[in-house]
Amino acid sequence: MVFIVANIAAFIAVFIKYSITTHLRLAHFLSQMAHETMGFKKFEENLNYSASRLLEVFPNYFNNSTAQQYANKPKLIGSRVYANRYGNGNEQSGDGYKYRGRGFVHLTFKSNYQAYSNYSGTDIVNNPDLAARLDIALDIAGWYWKTRGINAFSDADDIINVNKKINGGTNGLADRKTRLNYYKTQNLLALFEKKKQ
Repeated sequence: MVFIVANIAAFIAVFIKYSITTHLRLAHFLSQMAHETMGFKKFEENLNYSASRLLEVFPNYFNNSTAQQYANKPKLIGSRVYANRYGNGNEQSGDGYKYRGRGFVHLTFKSNYQAYSNYSGTDIVNNPDLAARLDIALDIAGWYWKTRGINAFSDADDIINVNKKINGGTNGLADRKTRLNYYKTQNLLALFEKKKQ
């Protein structure tokens, strides 16, 4: 909660803009964002993997030989695993690394960067590092949340579908549930009062 309170004005602006204003919506939003950023600490995807970890995390993209070649080379890893998908060019284009996960939802892929740019008027396609800047990262999170209809799943307290909308599956579900249970015990609506202080 320390990070949230320290940046309360930016959080409140996003909460209001994207109707994340009930206790359940706030709890689900904050728990998902806390998981994605490792407790509001990591705002950019770390693609620095060892060979053995590449084989665990990306078994469809690496074998024993290629894992050794790509190990601990984040630019090469990102360019390979995110190539030719959702607006990204081939591996040689470097788009996979350029449009790696950033911000609170770890926005990934050129098509998502373009969609947010079209919506907001902020050009994160040509300036992708902006997606990790606090105010923009928070706005992206709110926009992503709203465009995927996640408030409805939060209202139903449906963590499985909230998780799927954020991450595409149930990755990290146990940690997300733990974080959700924590935020449910907090007086989150009081955050709106903190902004006035």
